[in-house]
Amino acid sequence: MPHISFSELKNWQKCSYYHKLVHVDKLKGFEGNAYTAFGTAVHNVCEKILLDVSDDGAEHMFELNFLQELQSLSDDAKEKFDKKMVTDMRQQGKDIVSLVLESVKEYFGEYEVISTEERLYEPIKEYSEYEYLFKGFVDLVVKTSDGKYHIIDWKTCSWGWDTRRKTEPMTTYQLTLYKHYFALKHDIEPSEIETHFALLKRCAKENRVEFFRVTSGNRKTNNALNLLAKALYNITRSNHIKNRLACEKPFRCDFYGTKHCR
Repeated sequence: MPHISFSELKNWQKCSYYHKLVHVDKLKGFEGNAYTAFGTAVHNVCEKILLDVSDDGAEHMFELNFLQELQSLSDDAKEKFDKKMVTDMRQQGKDIVSLVLESVKEYFGEYEVISTEERLYEPIKEYSEYEYLFKGFVDLVVKTSDGKYHIIDWKTCSWGWDTRRKTEPMTTYQLTLYKHYFALKHDIEPSEIETHFALLKRCAKENRVEFFRVTSGNRKTNNALNLLAKALYNITRSNHIKNRLACEKPFRCDFYGTKHCR
C-alpha cells in the first residue's frame, strides 16, 4: 500500500520539489558516504549487543560491518574518502560500541529488551482521502521495572547536539510519530511510552554515549500529525513547490544547478 516514512516527510518539509525528484521521479539524490557507513555499522552492532545482552566481540563486529558498508558505497563516494578520517572512524566506532551496553544499563537501570529494529506499518487515520500507511523502524524498545516502554533512536554525530538541535521540532517529530504509531500498533496508552535519542559521539573525549529524553504531549503530537496530513494532501495533488531557501548551504541540495533543477 502507499506509505510514507519520516525521512520522506523530512524531505518534503525541506523542499517539496526535492521530494518529487527523489520519491516520484525516482532520481538518485544523496547515496551515502563514510559518515552514513559509520552510522549504519554502529547501528547494526548496537542491535546485536542489546539482543545478546553482551558486548563480547563488539569491536571486531564493528570493524567488519564498517568495512562492508564502505565497500557498498558508490565509486563516486569512495573517491571522496578522507583516508585519515576513515582510519580514525575505525577506532572511534570501536570505542563507542564498547560503551553502549554499560550506558543503557546506567541510564535505564533494570530493563527488558522488547524489540530492536521494530517495523511500524500503521494506517494514517489523520488523512482519509487516500489509504496511506506510516512506515518506520524503531531502533530499540525497552521496558523498565516501572512498566514504562521506552523508544530509543540511535544518532551518530561528531561532538554532540546543542540545545537548539535537541529541541528542534522537525528533529524531535521523528520520535513523536514513532511513539504515536507504536502505541496504536500495540494498543498501549501513550502516557506509558517515553522517547529518547541516544547520541553516539565520534569525537567526544567523554560522555561518548549520551541519552536524553524527548517529550511529546497532545499538542506536539497533533502538530506532527497535522504536518504529516498536510504533506500527504500536497503529495497526492502533485503540488511540488520549490523551496529556494533549501538550495544551497546548509542543505546542499544534490540537484541544485543540475538539469533536474536549475
